[in-house]
Amino acid sequence: MSGESWPVVGVGGVVVRGGRVLLIRRAKPPLEGRWTVPGGRVEAGERLEAAVAREVLEETGVEVTARELLTVVDPVERDGAGAVRYHFVILDYACDWVAGEPEAASDAADARWVAREDLHAFALPAKTLEVVLQGFDRSLD
Repeated sequence: MSGESWPVVGVGGVVVRGGRVLLIRRAKPPLEGRWTVPGGRVEAGERLEAAVAREVLEETGVEVTARELLTVVDPVERDGAGAVRYHFVILDYACDWVAGEPEAASDAADARWVAREDLHAFALPAKTLEVVLQGFDRSLD
């Protein structure tokens, strides 16, 4: 974990608008090449809701406000010897769209709105799919 001895705190934003969810394809590890919700690391001194809004904006150009905590996940990956390669604690929030259309930037190779019925084509990691479905169920849209 790059010399870090503690888990890294991250956030994810589940943005549902017009019956579609905002997804990105990761441009960097972990999950490089996989589709997920936008998100990333919380910076020192940054409030969680502000981190969600910043990360979604940086990766997609879409402005959001965080509305509700959906879930907390803690992915850990170990190398062949059992040493921790990474350990994240990720807080995923339901977010409300404010402005903008997706355009991949920062850590995203692609960004787009995806309809619920098309999610199968994006091979989302199991936990990502679970939180996306929660986002659809709790959407105010």
